Amino acid sequence: MKLDGSCHCGAVRFSLNSPHPYPFNYCYCSICRKTQGGGGFAINLGGDAASLSVEGEENISVYQARIRDGGTGQSSASPARRHFCKHCGSALWVFDPRWPELIHPFASAIDSELPAAPERTFLMTGSKKAWVPLSVGARDQVFDEYPDESIAEWHQRLGLESSS
Repeated sequence: MKLDGSCHCGAVRFSLNSPHPYPFNYCYCSICRKTQGGGGFAINLGGDAASLSVEGEENISVYQARIRDGGTGQSSASPARRHFCKHCGSALWVFDPRWPELIHPFASAIDSELPAAPERTFLMTGSKKAWVPLSVGARDQVFDEYPDESIAEWHQRLGLESSS
């Protein structure tokens, strides 16, 4: 499925192909919550990095979150790069060089109509703030940390892959 996205002020527009366009993965980690999650969470989609096309690239800034090592207490820059509009602050997508074939656009930046997910995955709920309610359906899954199932595997399991 082709996804078209943009920032709020219109300075950045982008498109990419996504075989995994269902917005099902609600992340409650502190990074997503503080950089993008107005509802206390963020929803990332899966997209093909080679298909990414950007207009207004000069209006993009990148943020690399600091990650604290639980064992040593040391912090270092996450390899994941969160792209956002430097004018209006809209979160656009995440790119992580450990998976160079993938782009993870934020569902909130997508202008294309997205399909409704038949079930949802709530992840990193161990980081969820008390003011954020979880509305868990009968088929939904909840994880304190990361699930073993990837975005691609979730789409495959449910037979929801689309041709790009």
